[in-house]
Amino acid sequence: MDPIRNPYAPGAGQRPPELAGRDAELDAFDVVLQRVSRGRPERSLVLTGLRGVGKTVLLGALRSAAVRQGWGTGKLEARPDTSLRRQLSAALHLAVRELGAGGSPAREADRDHVLGVLKAFAQRDAGTDSKLRDRWQPGIDVPAIPGRADSGDIEIDLVELLTDVAGLAGDTGRGVAVFVDEMQDVGPDDVSALCAACHELSQERLPLIVVGAGLPHLPAVLSASKSYSERLFRYARIDRLDRAAADLALRSPARDEDADWADDALEAMYRATAGYPYFVQAYGKVAWDVAPRAPIGVDDVRVAAPEAERELAVGFFGSRYERATPGEREYLRAMADVEHELSPDGVAEAGAATAPADGSGVPTSAVADHLGRKPQSLSPARDALLKKGLVFSAERGRIAFTVPHFGRYLRSHG
Repeated sequence: MDPIRNPYAPGAGQRPPELAGRDAELDAFDVVLQRVSRGRPERSLVLTGLRGVGKTVLLGALRSAAVRQGWGTGKLEARPDTSLRRQLSAALHLAVRELGAGGSPAREADRDHVLGVLKAFAQRDAGTDSKLRDRWQPGIDVPAIPGRADSGDIEIDLVELLTDVAGLAGDTGRGVAVFVDEMQDVGPDDVSALCAACHELSQERLPLIVVGAGLPHLPAVLSASKSYSERLFRYARIDRLDRAAADLALRSPARDEDADWADDALEAMYRATAGYPYFVQAYGKVAWDVAPRAPIGVDDVRVAAPEAERELAVGFFGSRYERATPGEREYLRAMADVEHELSPDGVAEAGAATAPADGSGVPTSAVADHLGRKPQSLSPARDALLKKGLVFSAERGRIAFTVPHFGRYLRSHG
């Protein structure tokens, strides 16, 4: 069929034409926005899930919902090598400007005051060296206001800054939402400060919320930072689509282009993709291109599958595998073998621990046994893979891939 009209959009963080299966999260967030705007107590939100389930896309959809409500918004993607202070300064700069746009002179003066506090907060990223501060400016065109949010203690400064930003939002009758992607990569001191600030805002019922997204072990990261984080955030696990939602993600865009899918083709697509949103888009795009005519049939899916798998092997799986060193790759392949051995479809030894179906991974002791090594000797490889975001540990003594079907990829590309 016509590739120009192909509606499917596989891509990192790229919104699909039909955001299927996420209505519950969107509806719940609309309630949060309205409650916070009315001064009602609400928790900030954390989305967790494997890579490829659509966390970043959903984060963008939630931000759009906040914008439609007139909220000030800012978004950042956490990186291990960048301070939260600098990234958050840029995100809040945008949010504060949105709040003050088109207001009265008095409101603009209040906005400029908050921007001055924000500038002072941002400049502390350069430390106490005035020359560094002169070389790096946060792009805020008002003078810095010293004495507020610039102590150098990130927890104190963040509480003061977000309190001022939320106060400005409250004066306008709106709110502020800060969206943090890859939240598991926020440094320990910064994540502790962020939790403390959210706690203070919640107690004061100020209209500012944080919406984070990250890998499945993010709740453990937050809990290790502040014990009360379990009560501070509402956690939503973002998982693969069920059959009805996966069918909708394929069928609705096709029908918008006067095309459709045969029922048996949709069944074959679900078997191939297991409902993971990224895979649904990747397979859907190739199936559209190879199909000679509508409706797309099961034979078209069979022809498309090898090409879709090759593209995923290069772009989705291979690019991650290439980041690993030889020793780390050995560990990954051992994980894949153990995963298969302990899965219901594999052949597990009698009495062996079984691999759960919820994505919590395999025992690290089983990986060590598979390699004939002591667990302690594998710690450097395991720790490096954790830092690279290729694996995660949601509970002590277990390790799992952050990417769905990664084990199957490794076994087929042995």
